[in-house]
Order: sequence, then C-alpha cells, then structure tokens
Amino acid sequence: MALLDWLVIGLFFIALIGIILWVMKQKQNNAEDYFLGGKDATWIAIGASIFASNIGSEHLIGLAGSGASSGMAMAHWEIQGWMILLLGWVFVPFYSRSMVITMPEFLEKRYNPQSRTILSVISLISYVLTKVAVTVYAGGLVFQQVFGIDQLWGIDFFWIAAIGLVILTALYTIFGGMKSVLYTSVLQTPILLLGSLIILVLGLKELGGWDEMMRICSAVKVNEAGDTMVNLIRTNDDPQYPWLGALIGSAVIGFWYWCTDQFIVQRVLSGKNEKEARRGTIFGAYLKLLPVFLFLIPGMIAFALHQKLGSFLPLTEAGLPNSDAAFPTLVAKLLPAGVKGLIVCGILAALMSSLASLFNSSAALFTIDFYQRYKPNTDPKKLVRIGQAATVVIVILGILWIPVMRSVGDVLYLYLQDVQSVLAPGIAAAFLLGVCWKRATALGGMWGLISGLVVGLTRLGAKIYYTNAPEAADNIFKYLFFDLNWLFFCGWMLVFCLAVVVVVSLCTKPKAESEIQGLVFGTSTPEQRAETRASWNKWDVIHSIIILGITAAFYWYFW
Repeated sequence: MALLDWLVIGLFFIALIGIILWVMKQKQNNAEDYFLGGKDATWIAIGASIFASNIGSEHLIGLAGSGASSGMAMAHWEIQGWMILLLGWVFVPFYSRSMVITMPEFLEKRYNPQSRTILSVISLISYVLTKVAVTVYAGGLVFQQVFGIDQLWGIDFFWIAAIGLVILTALYTIFGGMKSVLYTSVLQTPILLLGSLIILVLGLKELGGWDEMMRICSAVKVNEAGDTMVNLIRTNDDPQYPWLGALIGSAVIGFWYWCTDQFIVQRVLSGKNEKEARRGTIFGAYLKLLPVFLFLIPGMIAFALHQKLGSFLPLTEAGLPNSDAAFPTLVAKLLPAGVKGLIVCGILAALMSSLASLFNSSAALFTIDFYQRYKPNTDPKKLVRIGQAATVVIVILGILWIPVMRSVGDVLYLYLQDVQSVLAPGIAAAFLLGVCWKRATALGGMWGLISGLVVGLTRLGAKIYYTNAPEAADNIFKYLFFDLNWLFFCGWMLVFCLAVVVVVSLCTKPKAESEIQGLVFGTSTPEQRAETRASWNKWDVIHSIIILGITAAFYWYFW
C-alpha cells in the first residue's frame, strides 16, 4: 500500500464521518425514525441501500471464489433483478398498507402472533449464524490478504481487521439507525461499483480480453456430460448444479431473500410512499444485474490467469489453487498506487454497508417483535435505546461465532447457501399464500412455518451426521435428507410447505375479510387499488421490461 492509497482511504473515511455526523443530528424520537429512517427515503437511497446491503464479503470472497472454481454455476443467484421487481410490483402495496416495521409483524396481521414469534426467532438466529458471522469472517480474510499482513503487534491480523470492522460499523449503526445505513449507502455504492469495474477491466487487459477468458474457461470440463465453466445451464445429472434444480432452488431462495427477508424489505419499508418504494426496487434491480460481471467473472479471470501463467493464485495446503483468494489476489497483483486504495474503499463500503444493514435489521426484530410486544407502553425514546443495546448484543454474538466460521472457511459460500436453502421454503410458502390466497388461515400459515423449520433442521442435522458417518447404510431417510441434491430438496420442500398451508387452511376457519383488508389479493378496497395504480406510470413498466430483457439475454448468452 503506497502513500497515495492511504490518502484515498483517508478521504473516504472523512466523507463517511461527515455523512454520519449529519445523520446523527436528525431527530430520532421513536422506533419508526430509528428503524425506518422516518419513512422519508427516496428511490435513489432505497435502491442503493438494497444493492449495497446485498453486496457483502460473501461476494468478494465467495462469489469470486465460486467463479474461479466452478465458473458460471452461481450466476443463477446473482442475476436476480427480476426477483426485486417482484418485490416492487407485487408485495410493496401490501407491505405499505400494513404500516409495519418488521416482516414478522406483517405475519401477525395476516395470520397470528405465533407466526410472528416463529419468524422472529428463525430470522434472528439465522442472522447471527450466517450473515453476521460470514460477513465478519470473510471481511477479516479479505483485509489480511489485501494488506498482506499476517501479524500486527503479535496478534493475528485477521482478528484485528475483523473486530475493527465490526466496531467501526456498529458505532455508526447504533447512533445513526436506518438513516445512517441509507445515506452511507449512497456514498458507498458508486465507490464499490467503480472499484469493481476497474478490477474487471484491468483483469481482462492482463489476460488478453474477453475472448481469451471464454476460450480458457470453456476448455475446462466441470462434469462427465461435458459441460464447461462457461455453461450456466448444466445437465440434470450434475451433482452440484443440475439446471432444473438450479432454476427452482435459486428462485425459492431468491423469493425468500428479496421479497420476505427483513434484511432487504426494511429498506423498502423506509420509502416515502409506494411510488418511491417501487422505483427504489427498479433501481436496485438494475444494480443487481452487475454482481456477475463485477465479482463472479473476475473470479473466472483469476482462474484463467492461473491457467495461462502457470502461477497466479496462491496455493492451498493440498497444492491446489486457492479459489477463495481470487478477488484479493487481483487487487494485490494488478492495481497501481491510488487505485488499490480506491478498491480497498470499495471493499470497505461493501462490508460496512452489509454489516450495518444486518445490525439495524436484527435490532429492529428484537425491539419491535419481542420487547415492544411484551411492553407495549414503553416510551418511544426508550425503544430507540433498546434497539441500540440489541445491536451491541448482535455484534458480540457474531464475533463469538467467527471461530466456528474459520473452521468451515473453505466452503464459505456453500455454507451460506446450504443454510438458506432449508430456511427459505417454509417462510416463502407462508408469505406467498398469505398474500396471494385470502383463504389461507392463521393456523395454515403457522403450520407452514413450523413444518419448514422442522424439515430444515432435520436436513441440517442429517447432513452433519452422515458427513461424519460415511459407512452409514443407505435407506429412504438418508436419500431424502442427505443424498438428494440440495437444490431439488429446496424445491420439494417448498411444495411440501405449500401443501401443509393449503391442507390446514382448508380444515380451519379463515379470518374475516375485514381483518385482512388490504393485506392480500381480493381484499383491497377500491381506494387502495386506485392509490397503487397512481403510484406507477409507463416509464416504470418500460424499465422493468428492460431489466427482464437483459436477464433473458444473459441466460441466452451463457446457456
């Protein structure tokens, strides 16, 4: 790192501190101010925050690493701008009308208090075990490799980088709330985009261009059917990414993440109105078309450079190229002074924005779905303080889980997707039928969530057991909960959870329409429908069609 790099990083922090100080001067008198930024966010802030919150260290390490090891396979999860459109066009009206702060709160209005509690518990546990821990772990790893420092003051630099990142982010999240998340994202997103674009361009230049990357990667077979690294659609016999399983599994996980997860939807709930919220999702959908090119393809470039030069990526203890080091290696080896500082700012932006969103969403879940429910008359300003204290607890729990993450670091991205693939179906089923089918009952939605949780935990438990018991006899349980491809399992699990919601709903009494007015298709008033229709125009439709067209073109090119 040259002096110029440190100057660039210093300027980034000065700008960041300026925004945070400005945000802290804004009044935050109640939970809505603190967790939703006073519900006055514009489409630019919403879209930038959706994108910046999504892009975390799992992309810098995991997605680039996936590109270096398996090529285009993970692109199904990253070319999901169309799923954010589904959030904006289908779900935003119902979420806006419900006037909720959290997604579990929406389920209570649609179903019952038990559904709210179940989703709150699932969300909080999953945030600590997956998102917070993964982001902090990979963040420490990135900076250890980019700075090239193993130890500092006799301490493993990984821990200094990881904990320093957490403390810095936690401070501005605790004092600034959602506004600090939204407005720092407006600064962080363009820096992240510019920095990653520079990596892409310089990587292609070093390699010899796009065609050279495609030539090298298309020569590498990834399965016995002859599919290569550049094939997005792979034979259904592919052990890891069969095309039908990938399409179904990525859609199920994507629907849960983009349309129902507090982590993402909280950004949309902060919008001034339906119009700003929907346009924020359209802007976010445009930005979501980029990660494949900014992170996954650089991973493929790093792999191609390793193949061409014979030595580019660092090697693992087994003597194989370390694919998870793809992005940091490109930064360390290709960038000139000053530009490297900009890339480090981009990495910092990605990590801090993702962590800040996680901290704020976790604090909102605890404060609104637990504390306020049991102490409904709590002073609004005290609720803000409770939210700040909850953020501190989430930070501590995330740090305590990092040693476990270090032990599974070589399968980081798969770890994340594995857990999400069994969390998603039950929640997706409850929300999908809850919004689309007014006959879905309180008990139907609740048992859909419970069945998803039970099946998901069984799958995770079976994976741990059978992985450590390779001599275990084959049986139907082992086939269903261990041998069956994870993507097909995710799809069948959704079908099972939908069936549970439907069967239980048909056997139980639904709520009166007046109780779920405006929360589900078929119960909206003429005034509500008119308000929604007035919130969009032809340009919103045109931009949505463009996004769908780009997605289709991407699938056609990499088919």
